[in-house]
Amino acid sequence: MQEGRPGRFRWCRSPQDGDSLVAITFYNYLTRRKEEFVPLHDPFVGMYVCGPTVYDLPHLGHAKTYVAFDTIVRYLRHRGYKVLYVQNITDVGHLTDELAGEGEDKIIARARLRQVHPMQLAETYTREYFRAMDALGVLRPDISPRAAGHIPEIIALVQKLIEKGHAYESNGSVYFDVSTFPEYGKLSHREVNAASEEESRVAQEEKRHPADFAIWKRAEPEHILQWPSPWGMGFPGWHIECSAMANKYLGATVDIHGGGIENIFPHNEDEIAQSEAANDAPYVRYWLLTGSLKIGGQKMSKSLGNFVTIEQALENHSAEALRFYLLQAHYASPIDFSWDPERKVSPSIEEAQRGLDRLYGALRAADEWLQGAPPAAEGEASADAQALEARRAESHAEFYEAMDDDCNTPRAIAVLFTLAAAINRFATGAVPAAGTDRAIVQAARDELCVLAGVLGLLEQGAVQESAATDLDAVIEKIIAWRQDARQRKEFALSDRIRDDLRDVGILLEDHPGGKTTWKRAR
Repeated sequence: MQEGRPGRFRWCRSPQDGDSLVAITFYNYLTRRKEEFVPLHDPFVGMYVCGPTVYDLPHLGHAKTYVAFDTIVRYLRHRGYKVLYVQNITDVGHLTDELAGEGEDKIIARARLRQVHPMQLAETYTREYFRAMDALGVLRPDISPRAAGHIPEIIALVQKLIEKGHAYESNGSVYFDVSTFPEYGKLSHREVNAASEEESRVAQEEKRHPADFAIWKRAEPEHILQWPSPWGMGFPGWHIECSAMANKYLGATVDIHGGGIENIFPHNEDEIAQSEAANDAPYVRYWLLTGSLKIGGQKMSKSLGNFVTIEQALENHSAEALRFYLLQAHYASPIDFSWDPERKVSPSIEEAQRGLDRLYGALRAADEWLQGAPPAAEGEASADAQALEARRAESHAEFYEAMDDDCNTPRAIAVLFTLAAAINRFATGAVPAAGTDRAIVQAARDELCVLAGVLGLLEQGAVQESAATDLDAVIEKIIAWRQDARQRKEFALSDRIRDDLRDVGILLEDHPGGKTTWKRAR
């Protein structure tokens, strides 16, 4: 087994030599069953995940999806796979009526309200998206292609579909002909003839069948985002963008395609049809879809206006607690999120913080015991230490068993708590002894860090009191400098200091009377 990527702990590693690990299984939404994971070109894994449409701040629904796929990528790499992770940025073509593929571009609509250029809006919220993901410990994708930067590839794919008889031009737009793809509906199990009321509203003079979908849209003269094409000035359809970018960076067949369950139709279904029709090859081997994050029983969505942004959640909660909360549910399961708008806190994340504190408490207990223990020596371990070592070995096996089973993070987290409890019992009840007790405690502590690190947890380490005190003094000094700038009416400098501190997780709050306080955002 190859070594996993080094983490922030020097002892992070792949499963040890001699471990009897079963194959990883994933629930493949295409077949509706768990399947052994076998990449097309083992050990290389091509993974594509539908990224955000960048017209507003990222919310907790985004956090749920991208923390989940970050964890899957981390685990695959930990197990020795070489993952090429591609996650797109949608900056054009996502229309307000997603089902019918009609309406106004979401980014253009929002940019008009803000009175800014659409690309300025997209750039602003792309940066906000990555800043939020960085705070949550979500590793950057290897490639983050933008739809607007791949117009030549999209036009070439549209032309290929026309040449092969799978698409047709109509009044400057190009539509995919679903009748030419008999397997249309195989992912969502949706009948082609069951056209919805929304679909039937589309002008029938342009489409041969109500279920046909646009892969290139004619642009009206006032449309601010448009490009020249063989069919006139226009812009790409939302679905064709992912097919073109996945094909460019991962080839005709992708090992894993990820996304939210809400996009299974029409987005993912249309991806399959146009990609397989163009390439005469399976588009995706394993479809992994995340459950929605709901609030008050409704899916959290920008379009519904019922969302809590990641920035709002991090005002009074640590980013690690939010990540921990999300991982306590299986990635495919929905979450009904609780939010107290008056206190601006989530009782669920508060509970997750308490659980996270228990894990950090086990690390501190082990450290304190190790500080008082004599150097490691030869000799038989105490009975308590032997019990701890047995628990460590069992936790090691149980963790990988859980993660191999469709990345079951709730079970994996339960293993962390069991191991932490064993460390606490030993550290609070055992008298420092000679022999191999010290090595056993160190191994148990390291094991807890390694396993948690696979999930992107316990990576902060124990903050030393002196370091925290030094940080407090530095921030207070910066606040004093900012107050001086405000008194001199250098408000641009004052705002820059505030924004720079926010970027590193320090939030300033100005109060009446000129007093400024601060708190950590993560």
